[in-house]
Amino acid sequence: MLNVIEHGTATAEPDLLIVHGLFGSGRNWGAIAKKLSATRRILCVDQRNHGLSPWYDSHSYEDMAADLAKVITAQGKPMDVLGHSMGGKAAMVLALTRPELVNRLIVADIAPVTYTHDQNQNIEAMRAVDLSKVTKRSDAMAQLAEHLDDTTLQTFFTQSLDVKEQRWRLNLDVLDREMPKILDFPEVGTSYGGPTLFLSGATSDYVTHAYRPTIREKFPKARFAKITGAGHWLHAEKPREFVASVQAWLDLDGRA
Repeated sequence: MLNVIEHGTATAEPDLLIVHGLFGSGRNWGAIAKKLSATRRILCVDQRNHGLSPWYDSHSYEDMAADLAKVITAQGKPMDVLGHSMGGKAAMVLALTRPELVNRLIVADIAPVTYTHDQNQNIEAMRAVDLSKVTKRSDAMAQLAEHLDDTTLQTFFTQSLDVKEQRWRLNLDVLDREMPKILDFPEVGTSYGGPTLFLSGATSDYVTHAYRPTIREKFPKARFAKITGAGHWLHAEKPREFVASVQAWLDLDGRA
């Protein structure tokens, strides 16, 4: 079973499952989950090969969707599901293959298509860190800075660093090997008929108008919204607007 972090208590509203993206963890979503937990119980998972969840030799979306299905099944009732980036693809495959487990779906800045945003350079940057010389998070950030100019990414990656154990809480070898599967989207010959929101960053290029026919084919009830001034990391860049958009859709549009 995946590692699960729970926020809030169960209410009359459906529970919400939050699924992080590549190199992330459920802990990264703590601030968002805390705000959303005012009206419903929130479960944040660590996906396989991430955080405190088990490591496996495979990292396909079919695998990830099956992991999420086990989490929801253990709760004994369907849930609303929110997934970002890789987590959004996993959530989409879950909805397409196990629709009875998903009440409503929110997909944050990703589409059911194949991308060319290769992430292997980030894996190499993390591998280049001499963990034996890391006694505090800033030590790793300084080393990452030699390979990555983006301070946001440096901070983000070190959130998956176990400083005490001097190890990454990421199965970098498997993620590297399975990167083609992560960039791809599996062929699933079904559609999901539940309410679906594709919430994107206005400055991101991950969800373009060209993808909408493919999205509507698989998710005929899809609605689209953008957060002004946000890129791919929309929940981190504009957390207040992100929470407001998700809350509004769950409260109103998601019931339409």
